[in-house]
Amino acid sequence: MTGPIRVVTISASYGAGGSVVGPMVAERLGLPFVDRAIPASVAARLDVPLEDALSHDERAASGFWRALATVALSGPMPDTAGALHEDSSNRFQAQTEAVIREVADETGGVLLGRAAAIVLGARSDVLRVRLDGPVEDRIRQAVRMGEPDEATAREHVRSFDRAWDGYVKRFYRTDATDPRLYDLVFNSTSLSLEVCAELIALAATRGRR
Repeated sequence: MTGPIRVVTISASYGAGGSVVGPMVAERLGLPFVDRAIPASVAARLDVPLEDALSHDERAASGFWRALATVALSGPMPDTAGALHEDSSNRFQAQTEAVIREVADETGGVLLGRAAAIVLGARSDVLRVRLDGPVEDRIRQAVRMGEPDEATAREHVRSFDRAWDGYVKRFYRTDATDPRLYDLVFNSTSLSLEVCAELIALAATRGRR
């Protein structure tokens, strides 16, 4: 064993239950769950309103990110696409990465999304987890978790997955679903979310060999 796991990164497609599993893992490990605190910290660092940070945040899947994802997934970005936001998006991204690294260096925690598995590289104190599942199963799970109906859940699965995939492609030139990025990959639509959380916490507690 090389040492204890102090950071768990969770990448989750829409409807895979990342926002449920993350806090459960954090509670089991006695670590902070770091999600909405990231854009708040970024806003403070850049001295901008929180709304500005949220509009650039991967977890927000804002209209800007959805539009950017369309470009990123369809080919090279034209000179005019996203030009108005290019500089600001890079600044927000740099600060997001800085916050993620500080969490890893200082308090540790369970980090949801924002390509944290990629940002933290090959650190031995990080456990990298991916939650996914078949689209139709994720749609049904999203309804169980609060979406009003299957039609709404289906649209959110489509648009949010596209936005988040575009975020990773835009900044890291890689595929968020690539299993090589992760230590553990779960179909969290066939396993219960509680079981996923238990297995992740167990892996983190046992550490690396």
